[in-house]
Amino acid sequence: MMSALFFLIFEFRAGFYRFLHYLWLEIMKHDFDEITERLLEKPYWVIDFLPMQVPQESRSQFFAVEQYFLTGERHERLRRQFADVLLGLNCYHALTVNRGDGIWVKNPEPATLIAWLDEALQHGHLCALVDDSEWDTGTVLLSHFGSKWDKRTVPVSHALLTASGGDTHLTLYDPSPSLLQLTRQLANVAGLHLWQPHE
Repeated sequence: MMSALFFLIFEFRAGFYRFLHYLWLEIMKHDFDEITERLLEKPYWVIDFLPMQVPQESRSQFFAVEQYFLTGERHERLRRQFADVLLGLNCYHALTVNRGDGIWVKNPEPATLIAWLDEALQHGHLCALVDDSEWDTGTVLLSHFGSKWDKRTVPVSHALLTASGGDTHLTLYDPSPSLLQLTRQLANVAGLHLWQPHE
């Protein structure tokens, strides 16, 4: 009888902790959605195969060239270049990623991250919040993991990186100067360019 009582108490406690963890994830999901909406209104830079914005009044074949880059071998090369930039950023910064399904995943496995990027470049959308905080800054929150309460640092600064199907570029919103410099270096190593559009 006593063991059954201990079992019930243990199950109740475990269920309660699962509920708290679920609640924490729901709160953070809402926060990430709000952060994303706010960042989409901020200044942005483009990671592109072109070194600068094509003038609107240009008589060029920009759209024909863009379509060419969205097919076959050119598209595969562009996808690999974007993957190199994304993985490089994740070496220096935490990424919290949403592939359009409402679920945010912090630092997904590299193979998973690239699979999601591939999917987005075909017919979807990918948002990656880049933890753009300086080291050791943030708001300390108490959160429960396992059997103890733990202090966790929540970043106070994010940038947003997006990829969408039908685009030949990535977009980086509201980066700090140091993140902008790092992204420019990673883009150059991958054979891409980083530029800010004319307003």
